[in-house]
Amino acid sequence: MNEADEQAGLISWADFEKVMLCAGTVQRVEEFPEARKPAWKLWVDFGPHGVRKTSAQVKALYTAEDLVGRQVVGVINFPPKQVGPVRSEFLLTGFPTDEGVVITTLERPVPNGTRMA
Repeated sequence: MNEADEQAGLISWADFEKVMLCAGTVQRVEEFPEARKPAWKLWVDFGPHGVRKTSAQVKALYTAEDLVGRQVVGVINFPPKQVGPVRSEFLLTGFPTDEGVVITTLERPVPNGTRMA
């Protein structure tokens, strides 16, 4: 284990099972002019878990057209968080890079709401 791993701390399988990482399809994207950093408002269909809204700072790499219809991965069991005028109902996952955040997507389609295992 390297130093970064040690600082992050090990978690148990039970800890991982608590995080609901689910697949969903982006249905709608709107401008979010009130955001401090460039961001989109996204509505994502998580199948049996419903359509949920969030804000995401992914404008550097994605247009609205790039996102609509794309399957993404979100954490759907965080409590809602108020982000300016938007009530964020899930966390869109991604990887920060120097160019911007690269969103987590699926290599092949799965049913909306499918949980990562």
